[in-house]
Formats: sequence, structure tokens, C-alpha cells
Amino acid sequence: MTKVHFVGAGPGDVELITLKGYRQLSQADVVIYAGSLVNPKLLDYCKDGVQIYDSAGMDLMEIIDAMEKGVREGKKVVRLQTGDFSIYGSIREQTEEMKKRGIDFDCTPGVSSFLGAASSIGTEYTVPEVSQSVIITRMAGRTPVPEKESLRSYAQHQTSMAIFLSVQGIETVVEELVQGGYPRTTPAVVIYKATWPEEKVVKGTLETIADQVREAGIRKTALILVGDFLGQEFYYSKLYHKQFAHEFRKGQIDDES
Repeated sequence: MTKVHFVGAGPGDVELITLKGYRQLSQADVVIYAGSLVNPKLLDYCKDGVQIYDSAGMDLMEIIDAMEKGVREGKKVVRLQTGDFSIYGSIREQTEEMKKRGIDFDCTPGVSSFLGAASSIGTEYTVPEVSQSVIITRMAGRTPVPEKESLRSYAQHQTSMAIFLSVQGIETVVEELVQGGYPRTTPAVVIYKATWPEEKVVKGTLETIADQVREAGIRKTALILVGDFLGQEFYYSKLYHKQFAHEFRKGQIDDES
């Protein structure tokens, strides 16, 4: 019996799948892909005769049954998921079912959309002396969020934040962040379909971003980025400072921080 390969498809640009992920996809006999989120042009990498399922119209057990059928027939099965499946990928429920049915699997990571978004606007989440932490979160929807992980509670840190699955409630997001501690002047960016050909970027502040998003007609498939890492203040890192010493370069400052 073969195994199931979970593959991160990347954020949208078909060239942002990993080389290993591309190889697995191109060799697959069965592909089950998240059609509502994965760029369908990735399927051009598949070989002739591949059996393709769009999981957008399937429930969990139908997905698992399709994967099981493929491996028990000795076929190479790829479960192609958007971005990197370790963030809002619903992979746990799938792998647990694999274990219950005695089906072997492995995982090939992908490029998450929050990384694709940062690349699209040429920014760094961890700007020296401005922010050294990134909070990846979402607002509550049909999937609840624990109270201790609310946007308001996280906002007190005023660090870099990437908010998934929440642009449809942008006004609520802004209010929670402000009530939690972010000033209304905090920079904010919303990126629709980061790295896709139809990508759209809206830049503003927490004061303006909700109106800007509505004017742009963005209602789904977008990331909300918030924090001073998006602002004009920055400092050079010590890593490449000519006086900073480490094991590969001599300098006047001997510090590993």
C-alpha cells in the first residue's frame, strides 16, 4: 500500500510551490485539492491521466474515503492544500483519520500566505527595535476562538500581527485592536490574494483601513497585517554592522544578540 502526501501548494503564485511539492504533484495518480483556495493552474503540473477531486464540494469523510481508495489501489495520492497546511489547514482531523485507518502519510510544507503577503509588499515582520514577534491569529467566526486568544487580548502587545480569515469583519477587527491597545494611527495593510495575478493591496491605518477595504470591494481571501513594522521607523540590525563580531567575522562588539 502506498501513502498519502500532504503538500502545501503555496499562497497562489504557481511557482511558489516547493520543488519537493512540485515533484510529488507531478508524479501523483490521485490529487485531492482545495478548489476554493488553491490556484487551479497548479494542476497543470499533473501528469496525463491523473484522477482529480475538488474537495470544495466534499465533506471530511468523502475526502478520507477518496484518499483511502487511492492508496489501497496502490496509487500515489497527493492532498494539495493552500499555503502551508500547518496554519488554518484543517490537517489534524485528516491525519487522525489516516491513523485510524492505518494509512501512512507524510507532509511537505508550503509557503504560507502571510509570508507571501510580506514579500508582496517588501516588508519584514521582525524589524530590529520595533518588533521582534509575530502574532498569527483570526477573529472568531463559525470556528470559535478561545477568549484568552481574542484580538483584544493580543493587541495589548502591539507587536506585528497577521490576521487570517477576518476581512469580512474588518470593522470589528479594527475596534477590537483599538480597544486592546493599538493606537488608531497604527499602520495597517490588507492584501487580497497575495501573490496571485489578481492581488490587490490596500494600505492605511487602523483609522482608515476599514473604509478603504470596503471601497476596494474586498470581502474574502485577504490577510490583515497590523503593526509598526509597516511604518517608517526602523533600525539597522547588529548582524551586519562592521563592529559586530561573530564566528564568521571579526569586529569590535562580541555579542550574539
